[in-house]
Amino acid sequence: MAAYLLLLVAVLSRVIPHAPWWSFTAVTGSLLYFGARRPWREMLAPLAALIATDCYLTLFRYHGYSIGWDSAFTWGWYLAAMVLGAALLGKRLTLKRGAAGALLGPTSFFLVSNFGVWACGGFDSYPHTLSGLVACYWAGVPFYRNDLLATALVLAVAFGVPALVRRMNPARAQEALAGK
Repeated sequence: MAAYLLLLVAVLSRVIPHAPWWSFTAVTGSLLYFGARRPWREMLAPLAALIATDCYLTLFRYHGYSIGWDSAFTWGWYLAAMVLGAALLGKRLTLKRGAAGALLGPTSFFLVSNFGVWACGGFDSYPHTLSGLVACYWAGVPFYRNDLLATALVLAVAFGVPALVRRMNPARAQEALAGK
């Protein structure tokens, strides 16, 4: 249930109006958490929800800017982020694995999404040169920084709060260790 609630937070963090400089969403953290906590057969739900959110934002918030091929890069990354969450955070969660997820999730999104924008001519239609690619990545740096912060916060809360509750309640901690 927590994974679905976090998915709702991710969608709301994208659709609720906020200042352009804010760009602080729970998408990466929620996808990593969903991948870590839910079975493979349920991964279509967050994928569909985030694709629908992208379509809504593109067509209505951004006033009809068409959905281009660059969106396919983002949508593929959504699935890859859940796979990363399952592989890295689903088995045995440690602080090192959590920190790796908080770094790898936003970094992979930064690399994939900006490449998609550059390759497919989204937004500013960067020239298909090395300097155009560098300019595209440079324009994404503020969003990358915010995604790093948001992902670290979401993962810290999503994984940290239950760990703190178990630690504060010794009986629950013993049950968790016993596998009950």
